[in-house]
Amino acid sequence: MTSPLENLSGPGKPLTRETPDAREIDGLRHSGLVRLRDAGHAELSLEGRFDLAYNAAHAFCLAALRRRGYRSTHRYIVFQVLPHTLQLGPEIWRVLAKCHDVRNSVEYGGINDLNERLLDDLIAATEKVLKAFDGLPPLK
Repeated sequence: MTSPLENLSGPGKPLTRETPDAREIDGLRHSGLVRLRDAGHAELSLEGRFDLAYNAAHAFCLAALRRRGYRSTHRYIVFQVLPHTLQLGPEIWRVLAKCHDVRNSVEYGGINDLNERLLDDLIAATEKVLKAFDGLPPLK
């Protein structure tokens, strides 16, 4: 039986198989930690804190996907596959997917729908992703 991640990989699909690289995964985790810490600095702008928290979440989710031996061709996929990479449910990946949409609205359309509540939800979801990631067994 093929896994959900395997079903999403192949020509024309959003995932490609790639051997996990411990150094890359450690680098992604470190990048996420730095950004998540900096997102907590209240003296920074809301937009800056959002960018930091969003990129922290992406780094942790990508690290989890890379541990499973896949790379995504689209940024948002790392959030959608959280049930398969970190066994996290819709209460987490939906927040991250919403933040991805808000990020794109700001980056590509100049539409700023940011607010403190969304940032707080993003930081909380990112912390849960980190906790789940850190609970994984060591990479072989």
